[in-house]
Amino acid sequence: MPHLISVEDLTDDELYAIVERAAQFADGLCARPLEGKVVGVHFRRTSTRTRVAFSSGALRLGAQIVTLGPDDLQTSTGETVADTARVLSRMLDALVLRTAAPAAELVQWARQDRMAVINAMTTEEHPTQALADLTTMHRHFGRISGLRVLYVGEGNNSAAALALALTRCPGTSLELRTPPGYGLSGEVRAAAAAHARLHGASLTESHDLDELPGDFDVIYTTRWQTTGTSKADPAWRHTFAPFQVHSGLWRTSPRAVFMHDLPAHRGEEVTAEVLDGPFSIAFDQSENKLYSAMAVLEHCAGASPAARSRRQAPGALPMIAEVGF
Repeated sequence: MPHLISVEDLTDDELYAIVERAAQFADGLCARPLEGKVVGVHFRRTSTRTRVAFSSGALRLGAQIVTLGPDDLQTSTGETVADTARVLSRMLDALVLRTAAPAAELVQWARQDRMAVINAMTTEEHPTQALADLTTMHRHFGRISGLRVLYVGEGNNSAAALALALTRCPGTSLELRTPPGYGLSGEVRAAAAAHARLHGASLTESHDLDELPGDFDVIYTTRWQTTGTSKADPAWRHTFAPFQVHSGLWRTSPRAVFMHDLPAHRGEEVTAEVLDGPFSIAFDQSENKLYSAMAVLEHCAGASPAARSRRQAPGALPMIAEVGF
């Protein structure tokens, strides 16, 4: 059963094909590969884009959905995750989960072989956000290979997923400028650096905005207070203040587009001038969460083109030339 708990669960082949499939859904592809299937949507933290994207996407693909609230399952009264997963796996074809816990809990959900488990965000990683980000870049630029991306802000779960995904696209450059003490984890940085070496990409991280290179294609940020988290340092806002995205960053990257995973707090991580300005594609990016969610659901719960290709021709890289990976 193909689960998606981390970007690392996908082969390069699958990563590229999911992004291409998402672009096809965005272009109006009509397909109902999940006809007759049932998708559970279980969110224990707030969500607008991810929850609605997976719910709407499942319905558009022909599935029925079962929505489960934060306290609806017996896990809240002491039943083990393993027992609950074994029960749900006999009733659902896929379960989309946003937890308040590390990814290790999702591994427990995935210890059954009937129901696909999809990570809709854990404390360490937000893999479906990265797939939406790559879909957005592909649709806007017509390619991902060779793009230069500046990420400004906390090295949070969205940044981790972006680093693990973008560095697998040949020739890309990801420059992260993160506040001191709030960078990528060592584990994520090492994995992303290994991908970059293999794919001819580059990954750099600094903890200030000094000597910032120019000519970026994308400038990206996320909100400072990541959903479901808090910061131990009461003075954290002082540390983050120099990392606000403002129009001055466009002086050396005049053609860059602005991306944000939303929700945004104008006046904190980004100015209103940038978020609502002509270079912002943040709301296109949020729409692409629907299409990438559809592609993920098809991959995990249906007979997706990526899965078929992998079975029929192991090691093949379908459509890479077409999408500019």
